[in-house]
Amino acid sequence: MLSSFQGKLERNGEAKKSVICIEGNIASGKTTCLKYFSDTSNIEVLTEPVSKWRNVHGHNPLALMYQDPERWGLTLQTYVQLTMLDRHLSAISAPVRMMERSIFSAKYIFVENLFKSGKMPEVDYAVLSEWFDWIITNIYLPVDLIVYLQASPQTCHERLKQRCREEEKVIPLEYLESIHQLYEDWLIHRTSSPLPAPVLVIPADHDLEEMLHQYEENRDKILASCCL
Repeated sequence: MLSSFQGKLERNGEAKKSVICIEGNIASGKTTCLKYFSDTSNIEVLTEPVSKWRNVHGHNPLALMYQDPERWGLTLQTYVQLTMLDRHLSAISAPVRMMERSIFSAKYIFVENLFKSGKMPEVDYAVLSEWFDWIITNIYLPVDLIVYLQASPQTCHERLKQRCREEEKVIPLEYLESIHQLYEDWLIHRTSSPLPAPVLVIPADHDLEEMLHQYEENRDKILASCCL
């Protein structure tokens, strides 16, 4: 049930629960990070709803967008915005929620990239922007911390090739470089879009063993504001 918080809609009783968003490029290690923390008590983990993006009543808007972004970018990003909003607003089953990305990066990174690369018409960008502005103005979407897995585009490209997801076979290095720059401008240089929360940067070019060590070393920082 929705209630009002300072004039905004919010889930009843959710205001005191902490939300941590794991952000980073494609194949930067977000799933591994979430899996690591999923074994920690009192943490609820939400991955991106990729299965929904791959199957909307038998259609695969994710694959369609990669194949023809000018035609299908608006279709996919409208659905991404809806499904990420649903993730933010769903009832939290633990004191802490850890999410893979957020509605903010969906707009500030992926919609922006489509528009700036010339693959989204201005009218499509304007419509998505109007929707996004209405959402963040009228709905309370608290985020307590952003964990940025900072990996080089080259590292992400190598990992992407190794995991062999069907939709990702068409992704070139240049696309990952564009996404990386948008993330850097947003979370490091802070010269593009507003930050909804403080940012913790974790270098993510390392192998799996070292990354697990990094997560353990940063556990207290990540959970410091969560009052476990």
